[in-house]
Amino acid sequence: MPDRCEVLPGDSVVARRGGGLLWVDAPGSPALVAALHACLGVAGPGADRVLAAVAGQVTRLADGPASFALVLADSTGGSGTGVALWSGKGQPAVDGVPVSGSAVDGCTLAAGFSLGQTLYVGPGQPAAAMPPGVALDLVEGTVPGSGALLQLAAAASSSVVPPATSLPSGESFTAGSDAGFGSSGRIPSQPTGQGGEQTAFWRPEPPAAPVLRFDDGLVVTVDEDLVLGRRPDGHDLVTGGTARPVPIADTQNVLSSAHAAIQRSGREVSLTDLGSLNGTHVAGPEATEWTQLEPGVPHPLADGDRLLLGWTVITFEQAAE
Repeated sequence: MPDRCEVLPGDSVVARRGGGLLWVDAPGSPALVAALHACLGVAGPGADRVLAAVAGQVTRLADGPASFALVLADSTGGSGTGVALWSGKGQPAVDGVPVSGSAVDGCTLAAGFSLGQTLYVGPGQPAAAMPPGVALDLVEGTVPGSGALLQLAAAASSSVVPPATSLPSGESFTAGSDAGFGSSGRIPSQPTGQGGEQTAFWRPEPPAAPVLRFDDGLVVTVDEDLVLGRRPDGHDLVTGGTARPVPIADTQNVLSSAHAAIQRSGREVSLTDLGSLNGTHVAGPEATEWTQLEPGVPHPLADGDRLLLGWTVITFEQAAE
C-alpha cells in the first residue's frame, strides 16, 4: 500500500521497512533506537500488544529525553489500518489530522485507526511541509531526517492496468507516470479506414528523467538543475530560479553549504564542484579510485557513475534511450 516516503532533512532518525515507519530523536539511547527499529518488522494481529510491551521498556532503555513516533501499517485485504506508538514530541498524523490514542506507561498507543492518503511521523504537528521541488524517496532503510511523510498508493482497483483484451476495439492504452501506473487515460479511437479497420496510435511516454540514488536510500529525480549541499537554498543558482536546492544531512560538517551542482542540457547531465571545502569526487561504475573535480569545470555523467560529496556517496542512474 505505501507508495512514496518523503523524508525531511534533519539530524534525527527516520527508518522504513515493510509496512513500518519510524521517527526517533533519542541521542545517547542506542538501546531504545534498536528496540523501536526491531518493531518495524512486526505485522498482523497482536502488533498492538508488541508495541504495548515496548512502551513498558521505554523508560529503562532511554538514557535521557527521548521522542519517537512508530507506525505499523497493515493493508492486508485492503483494510488500510494502522497501529502506532509515540512519546515525547513524537506524533503520527493521517491526512494532517493527529492520531488519537490511549496512555500506556508514559507513551501513547493507538490501534486500528484508518489510513488515509498521507501518513506523517515526526515532531507533533499535523503535517510535514516538504521542501519545494525536493523529493527524497526512502524505499527502505535508515536515514537522518526530522520527519517523514508517507504518501499511500491509490486503491488497487484504480491502479491495476486491465489486460489488453479488455480494451474496446480501436482504443490504445497509455502508461502513467514513473511513480506507479498513475492515471490510466485512454486515447479515443481513430477514424475508421476504408478497409473497415481501425488504427490505434501509441503515444510513447517521454524518456524517464535521470535520478540520483543516495547510499542511504534517498532518491532525487534530475528533472531540472540541482544544487546539492548542507544549506543550498542561498546559492545564486537557486535564488535566481534556475536550479532547485537538495539539502543533504551532514552530521560530520564535511559538506559545504552549496557543495556541487547537477546541470542538464537535453539528455546530457554534468556535475560541477562549486568551490567546496573538501572537494567533489567522481568514479565510474568499475573504477577503484576517486577522481577529484576541478572547481567550476563541468564533468559529464554517465549511467552508473558514483559521486562523493563529503562522506555521502550518490549513484547517477540514467535509462538508455
